[in-house]
Amino acid sequence: MTPETNSQPNVQQAVPFFMVSNMEASLLFYVEGLGFTRTKHWIPDAESGKIRWCWLELGNAAIMLQEYGPNSPLNTAKLGEGVSVCFQCKDALVIYHEARTCGLTPRTPFVGNNMWVTILTDPDGYKLDFESPTDVPEETVYTDDMKLSPLTKK
Repeated sequence: MTPETNSQPNVQQAVPFFMVSNMEASLLFYVEGLGFTRTKHWIPDAESGKIRWCWLELGNAAIMLQEYGPNSPLNTAKLGEGVSVCFQCKDALVIYHEARTCGLTPRTPFVGNNMWVTILTDPDGYKLDFESPTDVPEETVYTDDMKLSPLTKK
C-alpha cells in the first residue's frame, strides 16, 4: 500500500451499517426516539413505498440501515450480538433525558473512563453508547437529583 502523498486524508468517515429485521421499527427508534434525520434512502419497489436502505445522521455522526429480505440467512441470525457503536457527545446526559422523553429506555448513565456513558439497545440488539467527558469520579451512577455543572458535568 502506498503512503498518502496528498495533504488531504483519503478516508473521510466510517459509518456503521446495520442489517435490520424491521425497517419501520428501526426508523421509529432512531428517528423518533433518538432524533436522527434520514438524509438518503432506497425504495426498490416504488409501488410499495417500503424503504429497504437508508442513511441517518445525528450531528456529525451517521449510520446506515438495511432491511434484509425474507429469504436471507439473517432471518435466523442473532443480530447486534457483539456490536457496540460509541457516539462521542458534548453531553451524553442530554441524550439520556431526550431518549426517556421519547419513550425509550436507556440504561442509567454511569461514569467510566472519565466519561458519562448511557447505553441504548436498538430493536435488533445493536448497542449504542453515548459518551461525554466528565470530572465526576469513576463508577458514579447518575440520579435525577444530582446537581451537575453544565460545563464540567460534576
